[in-house]
Order: sequence, then C-alpha cells, then structure tokens
Amino acid sequence: ADVLADRYTADVIRLPSPPDGVTRLHTRAVRIDRGTGTVQCDDGSTVPYDRLVLATGSNPVLPPLRGLFEPDDRDLPAGVHPFRTLADCEALRTAAAPGTKAVVIGGGLLGVSAARALALRGAHVVLAHQGEHLMERHLDVHAAALLHSHLEELGVEVHTECRVRGLRKAAGTVTAVELADGYALESDLVVLACGVRPRTGLAQAAGLTVRKGIVVDDHLRTSDPRIHAIGDCAEHDGTTYGLAGAAVEQAEVTAQVIAADLNGTTAPRYTGTRALTRLTLGTEVADSAFDLAAFGETTPRDPDDDVVHLTDATRRTYRKVVVRGDRLVGGILLGDLATVGNLALTWETDEALPDAPLLHLITDNGGS
Repeated sequence: ADVLADRYTADVIRLPSPPDGVTRLHTRAVRIDRGTGTVQCDDGSTVPYDRLVLATGSNPVLPPLRGLFEPDDRDLPAGVHPFRTLADCEALRTAAAPGTKAVVIGGGLLGVSAARALALRGAHVVLAHQGEHLMERHLDVHAAALLHSHLEELGVEVHTECRVRGLRKAAGTVTAVELADGYALESDLVVLACGVRPRTGLAQAAGLTVRKGIVVDDHLRTSDPRIHAIGDCAEHDGTTYGLAGAAVEQAEVTAQVIAADLNGTTAPRYTGTRALTRLTLGTEVADSAFDLAAFGETTPRDPDDDVVHLTDATRRTYRKVVVRGDRLVGGILLGDLATVGNLALTWETDEALPDAPLLHLITDNGGS
C-alpha cells in the first residue's frame, strides 16, 4: 500500500536476486511425481528432488459478482483489479489518477490499505464492506469506529453492512458497482480486496492432504515426509496465516529441520506464529497521521479475563489490552504506538507480567 501511495518505490518490496548457490529456473511447476521424486515444469524440463518445499502462496478471492466474468472467459474486466502482488500494485498506480472514481470491495486489512493509498493519490474512493465494522478480524467496534472516521477525513466514503451484487460494464470496461439494494456506485476502477485463498492445486493433484491449505505437522512436513509446505499455502494446526512474518518463520524452521535431518541432530518444531498486525496510515500532514497495531485475542474469551480500555479523544488514541491471569493475551493500539514494542515483546515471548500489570501495559513508563 505504501508503494501504491508513492511513499516508497517498488524496489523496497521487490524480491532480491537469489544468493550464490540458488538457481532460479524461470519456469512454472505443473506436476509433482512423488514416485520418482521429480517436478515437471511447463517448459518440458524435469527437476529431481531429495526434499521439496512448496511455497505456492495464495490467490485473491474473487467474489461471485454478477458481471465479473463473461461466459467462458476468466479474465477480469478492464478497470477491475485484485490487490495482492507487486504487479497488482503497479497496475493500480497506472490506473489511479487524481479524480479517478474508485470503489474498493472489502474492508479488511488489504481493503483499508488500498482505500487509504488511493485517496492519497487523489482518487475519489468508496469503500464497500459487507461486515458490521472495518477490520473485524483485528479490531473491536470502538477501534473500528476511529478507523472509519480517519478514512472519512482522508476523503474515503465508507459503507459497512453493504453487500455488492454485481458490476456494470460498457464495452468490456467497468462503469459502476451495483449494490444489493439496487444503488449503483459509479467507478472508473474497482479493487477486489476480499481476502486470499491458499494455492493448493499442485499439492492436491500430487495426492497430499489438503484442507484449507496444505496440511503440515510441527516440522512443516506434508503427508509426504519428503515434501514441506510454508507460507500462505500451508495449514498448520488448523491455521493458515497469510502473513509475511509467518512465512519467514516457517522458512527458517524448515531450513533447520532439513539441516537437522542431514546432520542426524534433533529437528526444531514449529509451534505457530504470534502474528502482530500493524498498519501505518500516516500522511505528509502530521495531524492526519494514524497508525494501528493489533495482536492476539482482542476480545475476552474467559469470564475472568481482565480488559482495560484507554481512550484520549484529544490525541485521538485508543489502547486496549486483554490479560488472562498473569499473561497478556491480546491488544489493540490506535493512533499512538509508543508502547507497541514492549507489548509485542511481552506477548510474543509469553512472559509473566509483573505486579500491577495493567498499569505496566497501559502507560508508556510502566506505571511509574
């Protein structure tokens, strides 16, 4: 999103060149032959393996909208864009000029990021979200309301509990987004930010166990012990993460597991990723800067959970922490992330909290 908003260049997120000893084949894997231990590629070549790591990623979810596809045509109409990859971002940068009418479908993390970036580029943005409030997977109602207000201050028109029914087109180009109540939102471009789905086709065709993603154990092995899966495509303990941090952690554990197997040492175990969601919504204007972070269980689960909220209307900040016993289990911070480093470390390491834990968590100086 920061690339789309022109805060950074594309080089910041572009994949680096492979290090020495790594060969990039520039071809696509089309079939895994587990019997022979080979991968067949679309250029006709065959690559043997002793260990295979699947990092096939995910695809954007394309909602079942009327008019999205023509019969026997799976190409998106002109003006309709997913928002997932660097190529998606660069296509949007080309399409979004000042004054462009843009509709973003989906109010999760990606949708909010896209709406903010397009608004900063001078587009007239409408954000349509089916849920009751924005980013419901990460934020509570109060935090979402503050985020809603911030986006409106940037010029984004936000609609929640809003179901999109279809697209209107002229000569193959999108002209409007049609809502379930029949109202039409005029649009020059439409951004689909409706989540992602693990890319599992290659694994499924090879007979590996697949549920939401490619099922892996604590060593990130699939149902075939010679094949690992990591990143967006992998499902560990019923969870698919869809986050870069989890992919990096899984890659590190997989490398250690393979090395341990070769050396005859004890392999480490992957126990899941404690993922912190952080979104920077700052602008060049200091008064309109707005950041958020959320982690863990942001809604209390047990009757004995302690929950503390701290809101400062003048500074437009909101803090919430959820404590279970002597452990921090989740939190939300908006507008002022001064404590996020300490909170994240406490949560990630699952450390016992000190005496008077709530003062320690809520204040910048540990309650002193």
